[in-house]
Amino acid sequence: MAARTKARRRALDVLFEADQKGRSTPAGLLALLAERREVTVAQGPFPPYAAEIVTGVAEHLPEIDELLSTYSQGWALDRMPVVDRCILRLGTWELLYNDDVPDAVAVDEAVGLATELSTEESPGFVNGLLGRLLELKPTL
Repeated sequence: MAARTKARRRALDVLFEADQKGRSTPAGLLALLAERREVTVAQGPFPPYAAEIVTGVAEHLPEIDELLSTYSQGWALDRMPVVDRCILRLGTWELLYNDDVPDAVAVDEAVGLATELSTEESPGFVNGLLGRLLELKPTL
């Protein structure tokens, strides 16, 4: 497994934990990230790219959630499965705010996480929503 793929998974773990603990706010995400960077003996050092993802999502969380709410046809953000919501936040950040990751890679990695960790319908949902954001990217 590639280093960035592993980092995405670790970032997703933090995003998911924050959501489960009611800490899905910019301050809550950053505080949990600080905790996870210290308590990683069992998992090894926290990958710098994972920290970059969590920090980026925290910095842009209101905009990311607004975009997801606006373009997720028929799904309110709070009704999405938690793992899907977290994968979409991660994927949206990579797609719109991280120029180092090619758009296709951001979408593919998010779909891969959904395939591995969520429901049978989730990969199609994640692909469709991120694909829509990709289409709109020049105007966002």
